[in-house]
Amino acid sequence: MTSVSPRQGPIRVGVAGLSASGGWAATAHVPALAGLDGYELRALSASSDKSARAAGEKYAVPLTFGSAEELARSEEVDLVVVTVRVPQHLELIRPALEAGKTVFSEWPLGADLAQAEVLANLAHRRGVLTAVGLQARSAPPLRYLRDLVTGGYVGRVLSTSMLGSGGYWGATYDDGHTYLLDATSGATLLSIPFGHSVDALAMVLGEFREVAALMENLRPEVTHVTSGAVAAKSTEDQIAVTGLLASGAVAAVHFRGGASRATGFHWEINGTDGDLVVKADQPQWWWGRLRLYGARGDGVLAELPVPARYQRSLTQWTGRSAEPAYGIAHQYALLRDQITGSLAPDTDGVPDFRHAVRRHGMLEKVREAARTGRKVTLAEHGS
Repeated sequence: MTSVSPRQGPIRVGVAGLSASGGWAATAHVPALAGLDGYELRALSASSDKSARAAGEKYAVPLTFGSAEELARSEEVDLVVVTVRVPQHLELIRPALEAGKTVFSEWPLGADLAQAEVLANLAHRRGVLTAVGLQARSAPPLRYLRDLVTGGYVGRVLSTSMLGSGGYWGATYDDGHTYLLDATSGATLLSIPFGHSVDALAMVLGEFREVAALMENLRPEVTHVTSGAVAAKSTEDQIAVTGLLASGAVAAVHFRGGASRATGFHWEINGTDGDLVVKADQPQWWWGRLRLYGARGDGVLAELPVPARYQRSLTQWTGRSAEPAYGIAHQYALLRDQITGSLAPDTDGVPDFRHAVRRHGMLEKVREAARTGRKVTLAEHGS
């Protein structure tokens, strides 16, 4: 974790990719920042001066720029947040790092491992704090789940099974998500739903030691939701990974493209003394909308409420876990405490660009295992 000097006053944020027409920045980042002390949404950039001004008027952001380079150079911006599509990450993050700004990038960090390494190496040379949007690590239920496991709730972990859907990469597509059909975009079933989910699994149970994998594109042609136009899809829509964790526990992870009529998301952790279950009704479970269940000995599986201390005093977010901004808000809270130097010594912060490289590396090992049909051993820390 890159160290930073404590600062006074609100952290002035500039968002690259905040649009008046909506999108993830408007849906999650703007409400998350508005619901936290210590931040000021000071600036934004868009694809043109005109679109930037329109977004500035809609969200009451005083400074608008027609390019990410201008945003990065502004002396009134401390933290640059990059929320654009994955193929644009490299070109928009690089100027912010070169300007010495703290950068928060959505996951995936790059379109591939090589791009992620370029950005992580640049951040290291510039000595700047970075964060990547693997927000499940900041979510109160997942931090509680990790503590339950490390505290011995299930005894020795024997196995874990995870089943999920992608939401996208199914039988249909729309205009806003055509880029998801192209495997070279870096925005795939493997990198986004699988990547978010396996990162959470590793946070709770530890990294994979070895993996075997199957990846298939069973729908090479998909249909537009309104026009009925047929388009080619090169991205995978079925991923099945089995392997051993560093602890020796057996793991099985299966993600399907599209939505399931049966199971949105289901994750079991089975141990010598008990079981834990994570459930969610929607594919994007890492936003924070999930439920925990557990049972020990001869007990019956029952819901486990998350203790209030895991909310990190964010009482304004109590009962709001169904909102897309919920997980992002908790990640911003941790990042704020890192920037201000007030993070408790026993609290881990947000994942940085070096962590993103390790996760990208793990995903490349999954691809290798699927391509070769062989079991692949992972280096230390999953890369």
